[in-house]
Amino acid sequence: MGIYVNPGNRAFAEIADADYEDMTGLIQLINQTIDKKNKLTCVSRPRRFGKSWAASMLAAYYDCACDSHDLFDKRKIARLKGYEEHLNQYHVVYLDISGFVSAAQREGTPLELIPSQIIQALDDELRPLTPEMPENSSLESRMLQIAEESAGRRFIFIIDEWDAMIRETSGNEDAQKRYLTLLRGWFKNKNFTPRAVAAAYMTGILPIKKDGTQSTISDFREFTMLYPGKFAKYTGFTEPTVKRLCRKNRMDFEQIKAWYDGYDLAGTGPIYNPYSVMSAMEEKNCRSFWGKTSAAEGLTDYIKMDFDGLQETVASLIAGSTVEVNINGFQNDFERFKSRDDILTLLVHLGYLVYNAETGTVKIPNEEVMQEFQNFLAEENIGEHWVKLISRSRKLLQDTLEGREEAVAAALEEIRGENYAPQYYNHEQALRAIIKYAYLAAFGRYIKVEEMTSGKGIADVVFLPASLSRLPAMVIELKWNKTSGGAIEQIKQKNYTANLSLYEGNLLLVGINYDAKSGQHTCEIEKG
Repeated sequence: MGIYVNPGNRAFAEIADADYEDMTGLIQLINQTIDKKNKLTCVSRPRRFGKSWAASMLAAYYDCACDSHDLFDKRKIARLKGYEEHLNQYHVVYLDISGFVSAAQREGTPLELIPSQIIQALDDELRPLTPEMPENSSLESRMLQIAEESAGRRFIFIIDEWDAMIRETSGNEDAQKRYLTLLRGWFKNKNFTPRAVAAAYMTGILPIKKDGTQSTISDFREFTMLYPGKFAKYTGFTEPTVKRLCRKNRMDFEQIKAWYDGYDLAGTGPIYNPYSVMSAMEEKNCRSFWGKTSAAEGLTDYIKMDFDGLQETVASLIAGSTVEVNINGFQNDFERFKSRDDILTLLVHLGYLVYNAETGTVKIPNEEVMQEFQNFLAEENIGEHWVKLISRSRKLLQDTLEGREEAVAAALEEIRGENYAPQYYNHEQALRAIIKYAYLAAFGRYIKVEEMTSGKGIADVVFLPASLSRLPAMVIELKWNKTSGGAIEQIKQKNYTANLSLYEGNLLLVGINYDAKSGQHTCEIEKG
């Protein structure tokens, strides 16, 4: 048919002909909602997590204008109940809202005209199917007639990046009102929705707003990065998939895991960013494929926001810690932030952090995303707070490399007196938290490994130089109410350097102790 109504299966065929991973089980989830009370589904995901891929797959499956047996007969969906019943049995309305927004911005068209453009585009394609209807008939009237006269072939709506219009029209109430009115006509019209709409699947970056301004789509069941529910395993690649891809492409799985794993969602285990994994496979190289695609998603602007405790929290995250967050106050938009928790919740939706619903905590998921935070630390004009923090950390690292033990101990004392220290500074794990903060400047120059098994035990913290670096490797052993000299002896006696033969002659042993009675840190440094 056309571009927006019954677009065919070509887009999905291109994916299926490539190194396609079978995630057709997602289709079954939508099949189960057709003609049910919960037939409206909204799935929010970060950019590059396969939203458009899923949309094209659904369009190819449901589109009555094509035959998609060749694409799906050998897939998982073919073995599930209802496969033939729903295959190519519906009219499909497929809209990429970001495409409309981009075209309007490119052509200088006011964004408030986009809803009218969508209506016109659909009407142009539906008009030949309803030639007997008056010229001024509404779009909904045409769709109703098509649904009623085509042997029950009603419409399935697939709307990709539905919130692009909302995100790009911040402050433009007229544009948002017109767009939401369009959606209301499809999904909250008691005359149209039950008779013409079999199901709807929408994707976006952010969930529906909580304040009621988007009540038009309040009937949609939501599945987000906070609570992905039954869609969790279709958020990205699962670990078995990634292992298979690594074997096929002769890539080191552990390296891929370090770079792109980390989105652990309830009931699914590890989830990997599919775009990044496939890019790494194609290039035979692990690096950050993240890249900023929108100013609204710029990490730097959010980190710089002046909320109480935000700077310390971000520093803790960069250091590798997990932090508690209250997700309930976030209003699901890019504008209204009341606390550091709102910023952290937004970063979960954007994929910069991952949320653990069981513990109520967030963390940076993997090396790829960590690179984005490290890029922030390397920027100029990052703010007085961050300049001070990074400058002190760089000096601490240099003091460590040059064996200035008293300076290292003094720096730890200074950090201990600030907000970076754990509230209860009474065990070795608290000292480890201080070390994470203290050596922030090591990121990018070193790879930090905690609790590395080596020799006859487990080394507390090991810093391995980045590739092609002449920096020494560092083994740091932590003690509580003992001695820093005793920490050095433990490194030697338990041979924690056993796995570091590559760095023989270029190795530092660092022992750090905190004496709770005197309230003092001590440090000893030796060459290994």
